[in-house]
Amino acid sequence: MATLTVWKFDTATGAQDALDKLADLSKQQLIQIQDAAIVSWPAGKKNPKTKNYGSMTGQGALSGAFWGMLFGLIFFVPFFGLAVGAAMGALTGKFADYGINDNFIKEVREKVTEGTSALFLLSANAVQDRVAEAFAGVNMELVKSNLTSEQEATLKEEFGA
Repeated sequence: MATLTVWKFDTATGAQDALDKLADLSKQQLIQIQDAAIVSWPAGKKNPKTKNYGSMTGQGALSGAFWGMLFGLIFFVPFFGLAVGAAMGALTGKFADYGINDNFIKEVREKVTEGTSALFLLSANAVQDRVAEAFAGVNMELVKSNLTSEQEATLKEEFGA
């Protein structure tokens, strides 16, 4: 079963540093990275920058459309008008089918702000003690949404690359 996690970092480069570390752990078969995306919000910028990396070993499990819609819900809906907000509300309901609910979106929106970054990771088969050891001393906060096997299958079916 895959786990969708969001790791928030106190610097605009923290998420990229974490992904680099996870790529090394993946090479050691200590975690399987099925898909990854980063949001970086440098200080002084009005909006965050996003980048979809996909799988570290091949094609990503999710498409750019998935990441684009998720990032739109998290970072851009508060700035849209009511009509667009209402349409996005329907998408929010759809994401709930995948274990990504309003609380998840609200929490990420509140925590990922100017001067910070976040790593969005769909991973599996993590050797948790080894991964935790690799991140000892790293200043980060983990916001996690566990997906059930059924939610994972539906997510990949509807948003798969």
